Amino acid sequence: MGNWRKSSHSSEGDGNARVETANSPTQVAVRDTKAPARATITFPAGAFTLFVEALKSPYSTVTDFARFRG
Repeated sequence: MGNWRKSSHSSEGDGNARVETANSPTQVAVRDTKAPARATITFPAGAFTLFVEALKSPYSTVTDFARFRG
């Protein structure tokens, strides 16, 4: 996996809602900035884009998360 980088939407005013991502040609991994040694969520590269778009939808649910995870 590539180098971890903090989300561009994370800033000091976001409290505890921060994530980091790491990219490879085939995968995107996501982890909690405050607990980097804990589990990560790994998506196939194309599925990550769909997942982020689904989060923007007013109809997004936890069930959608499982569908995009593959």
